[in-house]
Amino acid sequence: MNFRLDGKVAIVTGGASGIGAETARVFVENGAFVVIADVNDELGHQVASFIGVDKVSYRHCDVRDEKQVEKTVTFAVNKYGSLDIMFSNAGVAGALSSILDLDLKDFDNTLAVHLHGAAACIKHAARVMVETKTRGSIICTASVAAMVSSNAASHGYTTAKHGLVGLVRSACGELGAHGIRVNSISPYVVATPLACRELGMEASELESAGAVGANLKGIVLKPIHVAQTALFLASHQSAYISGHNLVVDGGFLARR
Repeated sequence: MNFRLDGKVAIVTGGASGIGAETARVFVENGAFVVIADVNDELGHQVASFIGVDKVSYRHCDVRDEKQVEKTVTFAVNKYGSLDIMFSNAGVAGALSSILDLDLKDFDNTLAVHLHGAAACIKHAARVMVETKTRGSIICTASVAAMVSSNAASHGYTTAKHGLVGLVRSACGELGAHGIRVNSISPYVVATPLACRELGMEASELESAGAVGANLKGIVLKPIHVAQTALFLASHQSAYISGHNLVVDGGFLARR
């Protein structure tokens, strides 16, 4: 199967580590130019240098700030001449707590990153794609928490991911007229550096915890598996897929 992205231009938010960094690498391996957008400048520059600054640029971008998202899109277009792919992947875990003790500031911040940030990414990527008549692909990272609740996910995270799937479907309904596809990816437990840090667990501990509830045995979900899914949705192989929430969970939800 040919998933090549030769000459395509992509923005990957949350691209300084975990799923985002792995996706940036996979996109470049398949011929794309990538702008990594993140708030961790040191790590973002390191990832860009590791992949290769001839194909990757780093841009500071806090997705909660719409102006920063808009400027990141403008940067990508000015540097590489177009925008074909937006991978809205930035996220935070949010504080785990009882609903009785919910910190509404933390709740609002979690929604701001996952939902407000994704809306800004879709809006400004789509504006460019519509203007340039680009049949682009917009992809958002959701979660199995978009379909089910879990004590392992915060109320803010679960709420935001549910809303994100609705946003993807709503945007798909409008942007299809312009040939722009909008999809989401919902992974099961992935031991990214961010998830490990915010949950206070080592990668091996988080993977072991995920394995207990996993349906598909003999394999551990890694960032590369999600990156390969993003590659599929970014490529021409998924040319007629839009408004879809592609679950990468090894049958977890089917068993639920």
